[in-house]
Amino acid sequence: MSAPADSPKPILLVAAAALVDADGRVLLCQRPKGKQLAGLWEFPGGKVEQGESPEACLIRELDEELGIQVREACLAPFVFTSHAYESFHLLMPLFLCRRWDGVVQAKEHEAVAWVKPSKMSDYPMPPADVPLVAWLRDCL
Repeated sequence: MSAPADSPKPILLVAAAALVDADGRVLLCQRPKGKQLAGLWEFPGGKVEQGESPEACLIRELDEELGIQVREACLAPFVFTSHAYESFHLLMPLFLCRRWDGVVQAKEHEAVAWVKPSKMSDYPMPPADVPLVAWLRDCL
């Protein structure tokens, strides 16, 4: 049985990280072929699991997706986005991270790129990520 058209959409909590290198560039990851929104560029992160904090989610996801280790103390809450997609409503806190161990590898993405915030608009992004670019550009 499907929900009525006017029923509220489920809320999906996703945590994301703006990894910032010593040159002030931010890491963007390209969604792989075969996945929803394939080819678009996004901030690394993922779905927060039941009972998991956004910080714990990022520590897990950054290791799985990029092969880097991050400590919770290195994740600074920055800003969030709220976006209504067709079948769900996305709530996504973005954390700044300037310190991690390991070398970034594109383990689950098509590609990765280190991008100056002023150039991020050159990279097509999912609708929920777009508003975050202005915050990074203005604050970094």
